[in-house]
Amino acid sequence: MASARKDNGLLMASLVSRFFKLGSQNMAIDLGTANTLVYVQDRGIVLNEPSVVAIETLNGVKKVKAVGDDAKMMMGKTPDNIEAIRPLRDGVIADIEIAEEMIKHFIRKVHGKKNLFRYPEIVICVPSGSTSVERRAIRDAASNAGASQVYLILEPMAAAIGADMPVTEPVGSMVVDIGGGTTEVAVLSLRGLAYTTSVRVGGDKMDESIVSYVRRHHNLLIGDATAERIKKDYGIAVMPADGIGETIHIKGRDLVNGVPKEITISQANVAEALAEPIGAIVEGVRIALENTAPELAADIVDQGIVLTGGGALIQGLDDYLREETGLPVSVAEDPLSCVALGTGRAMEDPVYRGVLMSA
Repeated sequence: MASARKDNGLLMASLVSRFFKLGSQNMAIDLGTANTLVYVQDRGIVLNEPSVVAIETLNGVKKVKAVGDDAKMMMGKTPDNIEAIRPLRDGVIADIEIAEEMIKHFIRKVHGKKNLFRYPEIVICVPSGSTSVERRAIRDAASNAGASQVYLILEPMAAAIGADMPVTEPVGSMVVDIGGGTTEVAVLSLRGLAYTTSVRVGGDKMDESIVSYVRRHHNLLIGDATAERIKKDYGIAVMPADGIGETIHIKGRDLVNGVPKEITISQANVAEALAEPIGAIVEGVRIALENTAPELAADIVDQGIVLTGGGALIQGLDDYLREETGLPVSVAEDPLSCVALGTGRAMEDPVYRGVLMSA
């Protein structure tokens, strides 16, 4: 009698679980410092928006005013009662409440509001250097946003899967994922990380270096958005052949007179500004190569190094890294989407399912 009651209870629990998951779509989220990409099972990447949340304070009460693209347009241009916040710093959650709101917003945007019973499984990538506390914060944020089950995947592994590298084979391969907050350098083999290091240098540090350079050499204060535009359009890893390159007109506030002003700088100046963060990335690659087992190092000589992430798009970075290491270096086909695609494949494909870490 007790056994029958127990079986009925299990059956009911299973039915309830299925009912609540009815129509749910499992998701893979690349929760990046600069951008968040959402991959939905059987549909691919359906959302790619900046990791920015605008908070409005009215009569002491805070509420979300905008998320993603709309919030990013407000950065540096908000009145006192509105604050544009980036809830992730250096690849990890700096403000868990704001991050939760952002994840909820993106889940709702992907799923729509027509079905209340949507409790998907969510796979989120985390930097290899993140601590257990930081990983718990990411898991909690996804759970509170409505996930029935949360899995984590290490960022370099996701990037390698997204770049079609042979991560399941007994072959050593190296990936360098240059994101907004961190650069992940990893040697992979047989679904695991043989060696990994996380350098807290990425696109954000490059932006800061450009802001600092312009302030130091031209007494002009520019915003982060302007620095990011300069990096994307004119960023270069090595000095231009003619020593000057293209010229760039930038506007900001004159620190001497306190008035708006426009100046002209060259691409060579941008290369000079980016020398320090790019040098830190190259040093991270060197350290990884020094700590790689001989047999895996032999494979890397053949396989080469693959660059992924937004930083891989810096002009001439692959050539510079090739010159510094003496190894073949290539840029992934779609470096910006590699981590999201790899996270999605790990969720869908049983071959890669073993790389996921359950919460």
